[in-house]
Amino acid sequence: MTKAEIAQSVHDHVGLSKKESGQIVESVLDIIRQTLTNGEDVKLSGFGHFMVRAKHERRGRNPKTGDEITISSRRVVTFRASHLLKQKVIGGDE
Repeated sequence: MTKAEIAQSVHDHVGLSKKESGQIVESVLDIIRQTLTNGEDVKLSGFGHFMVRAKHERRGRNPKTGDEITISSRRVVTFRASHLLKQKVIGGDE
């Protein structure tokens, strides 16, 4: 599903104009993006938990050549689905 499709769904369910729906979706995503950029977690009740994790530098191997390389430290975003979301996906409830 794309941002445009989410905005269309908001438009269909809430009745706002397509432009307003698009702005709301973009605003929510900007808030989530900025919060994660600041290193904070985002918890959405009934949906899931976005977390920022620090990964340490580590040794790796180039699969093509077999040469050892150093993979630099970095921050990554992980997502853990809520129990309710897992139940809906597994059970197929709509």
